[in-house]
Amino acid sequence: MIPIISVVGKSGAGKTTFLERLIPELKGRGYRVAVVKHDVHGFEVDVPGKDSWRMAQAGSDAVVIAGPRKLALIRGLEREMTLGEIAALLPDADIILTEGYKRGTAPKIEVSRRAVSQELLCTEEELVALVTDQPFPLEVPQFDLDDAAGVVDLLEERFLKDRRWGRVSLLMDGRAIPIERPFVADIIDRTVRGLVSALRGAGQGGRIVLILDEPRE
Repeated sequence: MIPIISVVGKSGAGKTTFLERLIPELKGRGYRVAVVKHDVHGFEVDVPGKDSWRMAQAGSDAVVIAGPRKLALIRGLEREMTLGEIAALLPDADIILTEGYKRGTAPKIEVSRRAVSQELLCTEEELVALVTDQPFPLEVPQFDLDDAAGVVDLLEERFLKDRRWGRVSLLMDGRAIPIERPFVADIIDRTVRGLVSALRGAGQGGRIVLILDEPRE
């Protein structure tokens, strides 16, 4: 199951700023990151008068806007989706970060700045970490506001061990070779799948076993 971590905090505490530090730190270690922004007030992405807006107004249940480098899905909802349901739309992610969902059940990282508030939103039991410029008397790991690397170390230890090398296994002469760098596993995965997908009858996804024998002289 893809780990979901909610970054929460009071307005002005710096949640977005911290996510801007956290995301490149995770990406730099080879993880595929998805982010869900929670907007309790509702939002509009489509532009009135545009073709996609007109199709939705005509009654389409979903509209997809597809381009060479981006894809957007616009779907009307009868109720708010759960984080688990949203995660099902993001199967390629190694980790899903959310901004918000302070009332949700996902593990939380709270961002707190003294200039905003000296009280926390979350209880100790809800938190996996605090990112703050002030100490709190809690048995929770606490990090400086700019210590994204330290937070990722914690996330790797607690939530990402299996994502690191679980997708790619390497055997040489029957001996397991550990792949300890996520970006190496990712390169192998993407390269092999890209080559295999071009073969007739290969299909998409699934488990691939590739055997390389010694070349004949």
